[in-house]
Amino acid sequence: MSDTHHDHPPDAPPTHYQRMEIALREILMAKSVFTPDDVRREVEAMEGRSAGTGARLVARAWVDPAFKARLLDDARLGAAEMGIPPGPYRVLVMENTATLHNMIVCTLCSCYPRVLLGLPPAWYKGTAYRSRAVREPRAVLAEFGFALADDVALRVHDSTADMRYMVLPMRPAGTEGWSEEELARLVTRDSLIGVAPALDPQALGRASDAAG
Repeated sequence: MSDTHHDHPPDAPPTHYQRMEIALREILMAKSVFTPDDVRREVEAMEGRSAGTGARLVARAWVDPAFKARLLDDARLGAAEMGIPPGPYRVLVMENTATLHNMIVCTLCSCYPRVLLGLPPAWYKGTAYRSRAVREPRAVLAEFGFALADDVALRVHDSTADMRYMVLPMRPAGTEGWSEEELARLVTRDSLIGVAPALDPQALGRASDAAG
């Protein structure tokens, strides 16, 4: 199922859009535009994507202010600059700061930047998160174990079929001198969605004063 489809129980009859997709795919294969193997490889590539891709972008943005400015201005071009296929839809990267925290959701279905974050977690697609993230986002964050300070503003960004969001979490303190590879290990899927901060350096078993 593509990112633009709404949640659909696996045992339910195909939706109108699913039937259209199947018919179009069969026509294109009949015309040798692509083969079943092409479809299989694309599905495998999609399933192989992970949040590590988005983590690479974040790590580069943390160490390269010029790249961060380009990423925030046009995430697709920023991704392409690092050799990451940008995907067919627009992606906006929202930067967390000491006074502003961002969080993403798709209230309509489960639109998600799979190119950068991999497959969405089950809870992201669930009705509870999709409805409560906009009504009581601080309570939702608290349930993830993330107590956001009262003086930090919170913005919830609702994804659409043609536009996705990714959060640029704040860089943890004590990571001066860390390599991009080390920094990327601090970036989790949940921090890219905005329901958690980046990992504390201690989570990697490395003392903050030992960086360099």
